[in-house]
Amino acid sequence: MGDEKLSKTSGGSVRPSKKRETEVLDAAARVFARRGYHGTSTQDIADELSIQQGSLYYYFRSKEEALELVCARGAEGFVDRANRILESKISNRDKLTKLIAAHCMPLRDSADYMMTFLNERKWLAGEARGRVRAVSQKLELAFETVLRDGRRSGEFRAEIDPRLLTLALLGMVNSVPLWYRSNAATLEDIQDAISSLACIGVLSS
Repeated sequence: MGDEKLSKTSGGSVRPSKKRETEVLDAAARVFARRGYHGTSTQDIADELSIQQGSLYYYFRSKEEALELVCARGAEGFVDRANRILESKISNRDKLTKLIAAHCMPLRDSADYMMTFLNERKWLAGEARGRVRAVSQKLELAFETVLRDGRRSGEFRAEIDPRLLTLALLGMVNSVPLWYRSNAATLEDIQDAISSLACIGVLSS
């Protein structure tokens, strides 16, 4: 179709370029974040891109598949950053601080993906829901690993429950997008405040 940027596979078939795939997912994320899953149609996504609705089927077969792709990309971004932090040679306190910062900072450059992942993934069903949940569990594991390692090393208090604290911290950082845009604090101020509160609760005296 004339409104698509396509590239050839090694077998000679035609497929959308990676750049165009990203543009389409960016548009879907914007619409889902703005209108919600139930308020969005594939026509809305096509209108966002100024293309024909049928052109979207190069990228996804349904609105639900579009939601899964957007949620997966958002979650994978969190996980990639978290894994790099886990592999770094720094203290567990610094790892925890960086994990919190990495969870807040996407509001600066990929807020639509973050908002869609946090607010709309609940509408996924069956295998799609399971696949996105599997990715988000990796993020939970990153927080829990740092808390367990810190407790084991004595850097964090022995009585903390890593699992419960992980859920509490994620609940806190996941709420930031709900009020950040109407708040005068910078993202740096917000992540510093959350990190300070977390460290007060976990650090050994």
